[in-house]
Parts: sequence; structure tokens; C-alpha cells
Amino acid sequence: MPPMARSLLFLVLSASSLVCSTYGDAVYKLQQTGKANLELRLAKSSTCTKENLQVRREWGDIPKAERREYIAAMLCLMSKPSQLDQKEYPGAITRYDDFVAVHVNQTLTIHGTGSFLAWHRYFTWSFERALREECGYAGSQPYWNWGKWASDPANSPLFDGSDTSLSGNGLGIDHEDTNYYPAGPGGGCIYSGPFVNMTARLGPLSPLAKPAPAANPLPNGMGNNPRCVRRDITNYLSSRYARTEDMVTLIADSPDILAFQDRMQAVTARPWEVEDTYNPAEHNGMPLMGVHASGHHTIGGDPASDFYTSPNDPAFFNHHAGIDRTWAIWQWLDLENRTEQIAGGTAMFDPVNSPRQTLDDIVDLGVVGDRVWRIRDLVSTVDGPFCYTYE
Repeated sequence: MPPMARSLLFLVLSASSLVCSTYGDAVYKLQQTGKANLELRLAKSSTCTKENLQVRREWGDIPKAERREYIAAMLCLMSKPSQLDQKEYPGAITRYDDFVAVHVNQTLTIHGTGSFLAWHRYFTWSFERALREECGYAGSQPYWNWGKWASDPANSPLFDGSDTSLSGNGLGIDHEDTNYYPAGPGGGCIYSGPFVNMTARLGPLSPLAKPAPAANPLPNGMGNNPRCVRRDITNYLSSRYARTEDMVTLIADSPDILAFQDRMQAVTARPWEVEDTYNPAEHNGMPLMGVHASGHHTIGGDPASDFYTSPNDPAFFNHHAGIDRTWAIWQWLDLENRTEQIAGGTAMFDPVNSPRQTLDDIVDLGVVGDRVWRIRDLVSTVDGPFCYTYE
């Protein structure tokens, strides 16, 4: 999309949302604008049809009965045995742990790299597939619309602690600020909702929570280190960096995939120390915190804020469905030119000098994937293994 068109689209959406006295449906308008392009792509797909197209919806928009079915399927995965070699992965006890272990193993090549978006698209879809094929779930993977609940995430349907939530905040304990979010009202073990008895076993490997969880018995984090899931949900980051207007800016003002993925993954230590004087326009549009880090650290605690073991928080896949939706909308707005865009390196801590990521690089999820794919097979929501859209 040309720069002038992007600017005009942003202004139109901004004006219309002001008339409605809310910015709440501006991302939805972008989504609907791009749907016509998606329908053209769907008509040409050899693997996906309108008849088998899955529709992903926001957690708060799906019926409570379906939320309970999703929760039951997650608990089912947590009751099934791991398919990993127990000598190599003694901390992977359940089928759910398999997903955590795969993420841990590949963390340094799937964050800050050109594979970040496609890898997590396939990872999230593979989790959805496991819920359906191994635990009888009939629905689709829900997503978390950060902007809709940015002012009060703890009281959103996702985190309100009810039996149709993914559990609530952690118990209030004495704890300190982390480098990325200030201490909130929680910090301890989650104490309400369906996942109060959930156990994290793998990691930690890069803990942010203070006090930190006990060290893993193995240096690679794969030892059995049972502990409760801790959270410290606050609106500090969500109300500043994961609002609807932040999502619109990311989608409408990112001219290419490099800008989009870098802005989405932006992270700044102790942002409260510089936010009063920071101007993204002076930094190539880069926010202090992107929606990716803002979502993880809005949940906080352990393991959500450990970027290796974050899938061990039950809201991980809703968050990454939100990440995927945002990328999908960006793609749909100029689908012909944006579907197969790729940029960036292949190593998180060497983004400049590491080999360039290519569309022919493979994605292998081992025991949680259905097969080995190339990145080019994972860039469309209606091609390759995928057949889904967003509402």
C-alpha cells in the first residue's frame, strides 16, 4: 500500500472512531477492508474452501459454552502423557508440556528473526489442531484483542477468574519491579478459575519475576521443576502500548514486513523512565514496547514473562492468535504484495550478521507438528496447512 494511501486510511479510521466516541472497532474496519482480498485468495486456494474455513473470534465474543469446551480441551492436553523422550526431557510430563519444550528449544531462532511470524502462526495452529484431534474440541482458536480490554485486562473475560476465563491474577505478594513492567497487585500463584492447579515444570531460563522461581535442575531448562503459575496482571503496558490505536498504527503505518515485525516486537527496558520524552517519529516509528511484549508482560509473573517458557501460561495461545490476526490484517490490506514478504536474520542475538531468513527455510515442530514445512507454505491463512480467518 503506498504511503499516501496508508496515511489516508489511518485518517479515515481515526475520524470515524472519534465520531463513534470510541476507537474500539478501528482494527475491525481494517480487517473488513482486507477481507475482499482474502476472498480472492481463497477462491484460488487448492487446499481451503469456504465450506471448511474456520473462523477465529475474540475470547469475549464466543459463547460461554464454547469457552468451557476450549478450557476442557486444554485441561485434556494437560492430562495426556508427553510424547517426548523422557531421558532427554524429564520435565515434559504432559502433552501440553511438549509445546512448551518445543518453544524452549527454538526460542533463539524464532524471536527477533524473519521466521517469528510464520513460526508462531504454525505453532498456534498446531496447538489448535491438538485440541481438536486429541481432545475433541470442535471450535477454533480464540484470540485476545488487547485493545478492547487495554484499560482493565484483569477484569476482561479472559482474565476475570471466572469458570469461563483462563484464570485470573496471582495472589498479592511482596515483589519488585521487573525491567519491563512495574510491580502490580499480584505476583503470586493464580488463585481463581480453571487453571488454579496448573503446574509449570520446564524452565525458568530467562525469568523476569522477582522473586524469581527456583532454578531448573538442568542447564537447558528441561528438568522437572514443578511450581505454580504466577501472574501479575496490570494495565501499565496495555493502556500505553497495546491499545486499539497502537494496533492501527502498527498495521497502517508499517510499509514492509521488516518494519511491521520490528515494531511489533519492540522492547525497551524500564520504559517508564523515558516515555515522557520519547517520540516514535524520531525513531523510525518504533514504539517503546510493541504489542507482542506488551501482551506477555501485561500477564507478567512466571512463566508468562520468560520468553523461553511463556507457552506455559494458558493465555499464551490467545495472545499469539492476536499476534497472528494483526499480521493477517496487515497482509490482507495488500495481499498480492505482502503474502510472501520476508526479512531479517536467523539468530535473535545476531540479527544483522546471521544468515538471512528465506521463504525456503524449514519449520519443524517435531512432536507437536504435523510435518516439516517451508516458511513459504505458512504465510497465508488459506493455503498450506491452514484454512481459517478472523472475525
